[in-house]
Amino acid sequence: MDIEGAGSSRLAGVLLANRARLRAYLMARGAGDIAEDILQEMWIKASSIDRDVEPSPLSYLFRMAERLLLDARRQGARRSVRDAGWAEVNDRDQQPSAEQALIARQQVGIASQRLRDLGPRVEHVFRRYRLEGAEQRVIAEELGVSLSTVEKDLRKAYVALLDIRSGLDAD
Repeated sequence: MDIEGAGSSRLAGVLLANRARLRAYLMARGAGDIAEDILQEMWIKASSIDRDVEPSPLSYLFRMAERLLLDARRQGARRSVRDAGWAEVNDRDQQPSAEQALIARQQVGIASQRLRDLGPRVEHVFRRYRLEGAEQRVIAEELGVSLSTVEKDLRKAYVALLDIRSGLDAD
């Protein structure tokens, strides 16, 4: 890859030259599956930095990797709390009465319409993640968008569904 031809910065060149070291650093800190995502995010950030990073561009990249890993862990923790809350709300161990089943079908219809109103991508992301059990990373790859975009689409869906729920609870 021609770094100068790609319009990349000097820092991006340092990242490319030390990619294996940075990946090993992330893996040693437990990055696992998200190491490649972090490296991609680092590439994007490094490519946009026009100034020289002194005294050590490599040290700067290691600090960037550490911060991005910490951010990813925080997002994962928030996602786990949100998912646990979702699972608690949707406990499926109880058999509903006929009346509860009818109410639930009506509520599902309202929720489905609200998801459609948010747009086809948000609806697709929600259905793939929540109903089909696809991983967010897989959904992002299928749609050609970032993991962050998938997370934002899920947040939009959750906000809409919580809005519906609070309206139904008020009735």
